[in-house]
Formats: sequence, structure tokens, C-alpha cells
Amino acid sequence: MASIQENLSRLQDRIAKAAERSGHDPHSICLVAVSKTKPASLILEAIDAGVTDIGENRVQEAQSKWNQIDRSVRWHLVGHLQRNKVKQALAIFDLIHSVDSLRLLAEIDRRSAQLNRRTDVLIQVNTSGEPSKHGIEPDQTLDLIESGLEYEHVRINGLMTIGAFLPDPEAVRPSFVLLQQLREKIVGQQFPEVDMEYLSMGMTNDFEVAIEEGANLVRVGTAIFGARE
Repeated sequence: MASIQENLSRLQDRIAKAAERSGHDPHSICLVAVSKTKPASLILEAIDAGVTDIGENRVQEAQSKWNQIDRSVRWHLVGHLQRNKVKQALAIFDLIHSVDSLRLLAEIDRRSAQLNRRTDVLIQVNTSGEPSKHGIEPDQTLDLIESGLEYEHVRINGLMTIGAFLPDPEAVRPSFVLLQQLREKIVGQQFPEVDMEYLSMGMTNDFEVAIEEGANLVRVGTAIFGARE
């Protein structure tokens, strides 16, 4: 079985080639190593191999690992966030990828104000149209961002989507194109205090296509750590 170091090396090579194919700087792509179901020992191994950004799907699972990791890394919440878990999430995560409602944005703002901090978030958009996926509808995204301008303790830093899990990555490309188009539309609105720095899209099965369509945060787990438990 390949080591995490070997997996990362192959992955970085694929990321670089996908970036070069589409005229993007490979160094502008941030790899988020998603460690769902994996123990802290493997996360430490990945950090030793050069990983700087760790992604987790659930607040409770992340909490136990975070307490065991004594390294300086950025933590990303890439899974759905319930409002009753916001307080715990803010203690761990540097970037929340999965904001998909005004009520959640308001709760993050309220809890952030109590901590006298500003929290970076991405708006999750359901670009695949799958009812099972979380995320706001594409045509409601601008309204959500505009309504969120009143929240002084939240900084909207970009958009996130989860592509449909399909055998052919090309079939997922339209979801990524849609998110990039939405990003450009939001940039054109010139909302104050809204920074569309990040497009978080692409996972193990489709990250190369996502990079070709402008992703600069890719969330990869299986290709680094092996199949999930």
C-alpha cells in the first residue's frame, strides 16, 4: 500500500498538470486534505509530508482530533454545519465552507461577535440540482450575500459546491462552470466587504476538472488517506 507521502506526491503532480492545462498557477491551488473517519495519527503523518490544510466534515469528530494535533495548520469545515454546533465550530475552524442560509450566517455572526472576531466563510451553492445535496440554489445566492452584508463579524470569502458523484468527471464539469459564472456575477456586483477569493470545488474523483474550471481550493481525502472506513 502506498504511503501518504507517495500519495501526496502523485496528487500534487496531478494538480500541477491540471492547473497548467488551464493556464492557472499551480501554486495558487490550495489542497485541503479531508480526514473524515481517519485518526489523528494519519493527519500528523500528512502534515509531516507537507499538508498545511486539514478538512473535516463533522464538528464533533474534528474536535477530538484537533485536541491531538499540536501543529500549525489551517482547519476547514467542509461538511454541513448545524446552527447548534456553531460555537464549537468557531473554536476549531479557520474557514467554514458550508454556509447555505441566512439563519446560519446570522448565528455565525452572533457567536463571532461574542468572541470579538471575524469569521471567514464560503457560501455553499447546490449547482448539481440534487435534492440530497446541501447548498443554496444558484439563483438565490446573490440575495443571500446581499442580506448578509449587515453582519459585521462574518467575512464572505468565496463559494463552494459539491459535484454529483458520477463515474465520468466530465459529466460534473457543468456544475463547476456554473459556480465560476456565479462568482464572476458576484464580483461584478462589487458588494462591500465581500471577497470572492476562493472557489472550493473538486474532490478525489473530479478535482482535475474543477481546477480546469477555476477551483483554487480542492478537498481531497481518499487519494491521500485511502478509502474511508
